[in-house]
Amino acid sequence: MDQSRKAHIISHTHWDREWYLPYEKHHVRLIELMDSLLATMEKEPEYRSFFLDGQTIIIEDYLQVRPEKKEQLEQLIRDGRIIIGPWYILQDAFLTSSEANVRNMQIGHQDAEKYGTVAKIGYFPDTFGLTGQIPQLMVQSGIDNAFFGRGVKPTGFNNTVSDGGYESSFSELMWEGPDGSKVLGILFANWYSNGNEVPVDKEEAKKFWDRKLADAEKYASTQELLYMNGCDHQPIQADLPEAIRTAKELYPDTEFIHSNFDDYLKAVREKLPQDLSSVKGELRSQRTDGWGTLVNTASARVYLKQMNQRGQTLLEKVAEPLASYASLLGREYPHHLFTYAWKTLMQNHPHDSICGCSVDEVHREMVTRFEKSAHVAENIVDDSVRVIADAVNTTAFAQYGEDPLPLVVFNTTGWSRSGTVSVELDAERLYFRDGFSIKETSRRMKDVDLSGRVLVDAQGQAIPCTVEDLGQQFGYDLPDDKFRQPYMCRRVRLTFEATIPAMGLSAYAWVKSDRKPAVTGTLFSGVRVLENELLKVDIAEDGSFTLTDKKSGQVYRDLGIYEDTGDIGNEYMYKQPDGEQPLTTKGLAATFRVLEDTPYRASVEIVHNWSIPASAEAKLDEEQRELVYYPYRKSQRSAELVPMTIRTVLSLNRSGKGVEIETTLDNRAKDHRVRALFPTDLDASFHFVDSMFEVAKRNNVPAKEWENPSNTAHQQAFVDVASEGAGLTVANLGLNEYEVLRDGRNTIAVTLLRAVGELGDWGYFPTPEAQCLGEYTVRMEVIPHQGSGIGDGAYAEAYQFQVPWTAVQTGVKEGTIAPVFTPFEWNEGSLAFSSLKVNAKTGDLMLRWYNLAGNDAELNLSTALPATGAYKSDILETEGARLELAGGGNLSLAVKPYEIVTLGVRAAR
Repeated sequence: MDQSRKAHIISHTHWDREWYLPYEKHHVRLIELMDSLLATMEKEPEYRSFFLDGQTIIIEDYLQVRPEKKEQLEQLIRDGRIIIGPWYILQDAFLTSSEANVRNMQIGHQDAEKYGTVAKIGYFPDTFGLTGQIPQLMVQSGIDNAFFGRGVKPTGFNNTVSDGGYESSFSELMWEGPDGSKVLGILFANWYSNGNEVPVDKEEAKKFWDRKLADAEKYASTQELLYMNGCDHQPIQADLPEAIRTAKELYPDTEFIHSNFDDYLKAVREKLPQDLSSVKGELRSQRTDGWGTLVNTASARVYLKQMNQRGQTLLEKVAEPLASYASLLGREYPHHLFTYAWKTLMQNHPHDSICGCSVDEVHREMVTRFEKSAHVAENIVDDSVRVIADAVNTTAFAQYGEDPLPLVVFNTTGWSRSGTVSVELDAERLYFRDGFSIKETSRRMKDVDLSGRVLVDAQGQAIPCTVEDLGQQFGYDLPDDKFRQPYMCRRVRLTFEATIPAMGLSAYAWVKSDRKPAVTGTLFSGVRVLENELLKVDIAEDGSFTLTDKKSGQVYRDLGIYEDTGDIGNEYMYKQPDGEQPLTTKGLAATFRVLEDTPYRASVEIVHNWSIPASAEAKLDEEQRELVYYPYRKSQRSAELVPMTIRTVLSLNRSGKGVEIETTLDNRAKDHRVRALFPTDLDASFHFVDSMFEVAKRNNVPAKEWENPSNTAHQQAFVDVASEGAGLTVANLGLNEYEVLRDGRNTIAVTLLRAVGELGDWGYFPTPEAQCLGEYTVRMEVIPHQGSGIGDGAYAEAYQFQVPWTAVQTGVKEGTIAPVFTPFEWNEGSLAFSSLKVNAKTGDLMLRWYNLAGNDAELNLSTALPATGAYKSDILETEGARLELAGGGNLSLAVKPYEIVTLGVRAAR
């Protein structure tokens, strides 16, 4: 009997923690599912295994309510029957940062290892597209595979060759990242529920398996057929062993097994044909009709994306490096707090959460989680900067006599940085413990003399500075060894231009002195003209601006026009009403006001008073309730108009490489989308966009299969259009959707707001809060360059734009750290710095870069720290090949094109 055909039935449930129900309602169902799973496994040994959706958070959520089940659950995991890991949560990789994806893998491994073996399965069942560097992340995690349900055009029907636009001949393919890392890709060609609810009844089973066997064989390259027994929030099939026995009776030529991913992969690899298709880079459903890509989740509830950008950046680009420095000075690195903060943040990273495509209750709870995570990160930052600042030698400021007020500014980016910094200082404090009356305190605060002061750097040079008197303020200290210490103070805010080395610090002081700043003057060269050595900005009557790159001579016109269109789609996909012409602010007169005119920064306020349609027609509500598929909706926009005020602040710094834009929208309309337009007028057929550990290259014109008039896509920090000798980069903070328009000008359009009223997908779920009524503020930076975003520093500028400055007041004292200091120096070039943290097991400093370019690079690293060793690592921070430290603190390392490289450095503390 030939049993070459094998049906691998893998039991699972795809568990969205929150989606069409609020979290706790899904949570209750999870408890019921897990109780059923444990009971079934204890009673039925033939129910061999269950894959726990690749995310360890399910264990946390279950044991939170059922702690008494831990021993039973742990035993089943150790026995290999419940398979867990490798992730903490199933994230959306396009909307979460590079380091968030790494922390997700690290924490998932840490949690799974406590129970035994980590599943080395690259699991992406329902991710809305896949980033290009995932193969390298998998390989560096010891994973040689990726299972996914979206991202490529369906495979060739009946195993046809990979032509006609099909990206793979089979459901099995080789997926290659830009660096050359390869994994075996398994596409759920018949979805991750193709083995769901297997019948026990023979008649029903015959119909079921006749269809299912044929469906799988259409796409599979071998006779090892995969059946996923489960679906979204699917209860387990307790009678599966009986159903398998029925199938065996009906099909003696087929071997049916209750399988697992490891056994399936082993069997498939033994029979894989040599002619598997190779798919490279991003998987974004580029070869489909474009209507089902779910790409506009990048702009659903933009406020969530903004909070996520802030939370990720605060943890990975501020708190982790500062806590690492503080640990070198004796403060314990707070691994437990970081794990808690990252987990709280990552609970917002599942695709139905961060994508903004759930019911309103879900996203309200997300706001709280974002705030909770940020509060922990802020506390870590505050504690760390105090430790570091206390170690900075500020005795040079003692020469200024009466009450010098030193401060320390930190640059936690991987590039030397110049820019405008604001810091608040207490010019005088009176503690309540010293017995001052409220009246006396108030009088003394008012009498504090703020005159005659100037800001100086560590070399004694006076720095142009704006001083804002914030008046009397209440504050308090929370000492480690005493009760809280409240005080009243006289507080000021200083704003000035700082220049700080990469990952370094510089000390300044506000002192009594008659020194005068060497830099004076203004950045205004006309009524509405801002200009520094690199750039010239001419603002038109309608608030748009012309930007001249003085280095190349390239001129960019009509920048910053706003566009408004209707949106009759849903949280997943944008749909403009048929035949609608976009509204724009082109030609709409604006009002202007100078906000700042200092030697270090010029800012202009631009206000548009606009009127736009109030909503879609009533027909949209009818179409939504009747579940009309959004591409076929016919609703138009209402004739009723409502006001929308747009307040824009354009700013140019003295040393700025770009023009910063802050836009505040007072949104009173529904069912629409607002974008900012930046025409490049550059001759380019492709563009570049920041993604996870890479700057991806994408075509401006979609594939011939693409039917959707819109060709929006995901971005992280920036998008860039470039040609020979010129380029324009538009950076953003948490604005994850853009489009390069096919308008003859290669206009970069960045979505600022998208307002819709329903979830979409499989039913009708109203989401009135997704209309995003109210006031919203967004930030961007427009950075021209000379054709190479890497070589000309535009990408570095865009990455720095993501990261806030950190500054703290300190005192005059001796210290072990020089007033201008960086613990590490390296050649920048094409290497983008990604993170600095401390390894929880070894205490080693872990530093990571990635090569932006397709050329070999060399990392030359030197450290001022007493380093005792170094080694090359991976994203799981495994110690690898030892590296020679020349001269006690210098090393060189070859870096391949697009490689993610992690170094471990042992430093004496």
